[in-house]
Amino acid sequence: MVELPVVAAMPTEEKRKKPDWLRVKLPIGEDYRRVRNLVDEYKLHTICQSGNCPNMGECWGAGTATFMILGNVCTRSCSFCAVKTGRPNEYDEDEPRRVAEAIFLMQVKHAVLTSVNRDELKDRGAEIWYQTVVKIKESSPQTTIETLIPDVKANWDALERMISPGQEVVSHNMETVESLYRKVRPQAKYERSLEQIKRTKAYGKRTKSGIMVGLGETKDEVIKIMDDLAAHGCDVLTIGQYLQPTKMHIEVAEFVHPDTFAYYQEEGMKRGFSFVESGPLVRSSYHAERHL
Repeated sequence: MVELPVVAAMPTEEKRKKPDWLRVKLPIGEDYRRVRNLVDEYKLHTICQSGNCPNMGECWGAGTATFMILGNVCTRSCSFCAVKTGRPNEYDEDEPRRVAEAIFLMQVKHAVLTSVNRDELKDRGAEIWYQTVVKIKESSPQTTIETLIPDVKANWDALERMISPGQEVVSHNMETVESLYRKVRPQAKYERSLEQIKRTKAYGKRTKSGIMVGLGETKDEVIKIMDDLAAHGCDVLTIGQYLQPTKMHIEVAEFVHPDTFAYYQEEGMKRGFSFVESGPLVRSSYHAERHL
């Protein structure tokens, strides 16, 4: 038998090491433990846990928690997101009541609601959004609410239904700069998301949006999206570091230095935003209770 020559494997690029400023402190504190015990006892579901949010301890300690509605399968295939893509099952019509009950049991002071995209539904899931906010307000009238809503694909009737039941803040994340949309949010449109924020503001709601950095954008592009958001009536902006959920997702192009985040915060405040949360570990709902 002839032995074939063994070709040495090409050295693989060493995995990009996370810098020290991305190290997460373990959640501690009496308020955090109280909420954690309630979550465990009643088997409640929060995106804080399932998403391994680095700020869970701080947020729970402040009485804030985030809940995802309308299932866990998304009709979009954004390259940064770990949520499963596909055709979702029928939604649970009892979900609004169950979410309201969880918020009541956890004694949440400020609730953030988010969801997958449900493009296959004629109303984009607007009725479940509406009923969830209504049920929360009925059972926990002192709880303030932020709704982080998806792209409604210019279904403006659905948008009005989503934002009309009485939540204090309506958020819609731009996610990235315009030049990266095709790569990062292939089924979304930059101008359409800006229009959604503009219409939300015109309806009279407090508006909010978030972007990730470290995807290959330039500083000038980040400044441009700030200008665009300010021009379309956005009140609150969050900026955080993109972290790759799995090897199947878009790679991190850069770990942005904290000094750059401080620069973005300063530039954002110059543009008239009420709040700019900018830092490596900032996520959409970070300090959400302050953005009312």
